[in-house]
Amino acid sequence: MHAWERWARRAWRRIQKVFDFNERHLRRLWPIVEKVNALEPVMVGLTDAQLRAKTDEFRERLEKGETLDDLLPEAFAVVREASRRTIGLRHFDVQILGGIVLHQGKIAEMKTGEGKTLVATLPLYLNALEGKGAHLVTVNDYLAKRDARWMGPIYHFLGLTVGIIQSAGGRHVDEASFQYDPTYEPEDPRQQFLRPITRRETYRCDITYGTNHEFGFDYLRDNFSMMRAEDLVQPELHYAIIDEVDSILIDEARVPLIISGPSERSPELYYKVDRIIASLRPEVDYTVDEKARTATLTEEGVAKVERALGITNLSDPENILINHHVQAALKAHTVFRRDRDYVVKDGEIIIVDEFTGRLMPGRRWSDGLHQAIEAKERVPIQHESQTLATITYQNFFRMYRKLAGMTGTAKTEESEFARIYGMEVVVIPTNKPMVRLDHSDIVYKTEEAKFRGIVYEILQTYARQQPV
Repeated sequence: MHAWERWARRAWRRIQKVFDFNERHLRRLWPIVEKVNALEPVMVGLTDAQLRAKTDEFRERLEKGETLDDLLPEAFAVVREASRRTIGLRHFDVQILGGIVLHQGKIAEMKTGEGKTLVATLPLYLNALEGKGAHLVTVNDYLAKRDARWMGPIYHFLGLTVGIIQSAGGRHVDEASFQYDPTYEPEDPRQQFLRPITRRETYRCDITYGTNHEFGFDYLRDNFSMMRAEDLVQPELHYAIIDEVDSILIDEARVPLIISGPSERSPELYYKVDRIIASLRPEVDYTVDEKARTATLTEEGVAKVERALGITNLSDPENILINHHVQAALKAHTVFRRDRDYVVKDGEIIIVDEFTGRLMPGRRWSDGLHQAIEAKERVPIQHESQTLATITYQNFFRMYRKLAGMTGTAKTEESEFARIYGMEVVVIPTNKPMVRLDHSDIVYKTEEAKFRGIVYEILQTYARQQPV
């Protein structure tokens, strides 16, 4: 490469930095990080009691008119020192940087392994000082429990309470609500440090860890029950940090959370319609749009269904209930597949989460779809449910007064975050230079080609004797 080419590349990188929003934003934040670092020797010199007393001091200063931004450098320095003393982890400068971004209600994109769990302790502590609750939203129960117990000693040392919300799984919600208590030793070692409390008490903790669906369902239960404001389980939605924010706010944004009630319809019609739909021929009696996950009867298919049911017009308003059963059965047979969308276990249809692959016992599809699948699989049909309350993740999380997020992959959806949620994405630099090489995704034209590619990759890995 010629010298002028090297000079041109260096010049272009400098120009990009000047006009790069991310670089400009980080330059404005570094002085705050330096303030936190300057306070570190002071915090190291404090006794445990003096460091704990900082929490009460911060709350008094807030009452006197100071803002969270005023407290930020000192509060972050306190959390850093508390973390070092309790769990042996000291926040790196880039983690302090990430904490500032989360406090500002933005999305921090951090590479895998950069310590997002530890980063969240900084803004959670700071925002919890207002006494209105701070929520950490994870994608599953395991992460909520793990992170709360892992980071719990920091908050407990500083005098804050930590609640943990788990999926009830058919139990009462109070049986899946806990508070971190390092003195609690239950008979079941899996519940170590998790003292059972009511769901309402969990939300009154300073900081609450839980999953996206449990936070959403608690909101629906409160609104459906029409309780008095003082009796509501879930308080005002004040501040939340969403882990894997791109998965929850983009991939699952339009997924509805639904509370259903029983309907009195007879299951016999489901069996009758199922036998008719099973006799239809693909591309002749119906067509399927795999991408949209829909199925439509052709004219010939409609005529065949009408003859089998002994009606003259399937679309007639008086046949709306029958048409509802037909559409549910058609979707059950053509769109929903066993061992992909659901499994049959102990005579029940159990939904498989399309994003995580986990089973979701106790959850049921609405509008007769679940009953149609039960008829298809010849398992006992349970009573159809009717929707009583519903909300999407997108609409639920937009109700928080301040919302932040963290993930390893957010920059690609930056425009959607800005347009839908008004959230900016800030890429946090790594603590040390990256040595890992991230390859681009490989997209195959067919499923067979994809599986052949996977087999080839497995053979290569085996030949290198590479552990995975």
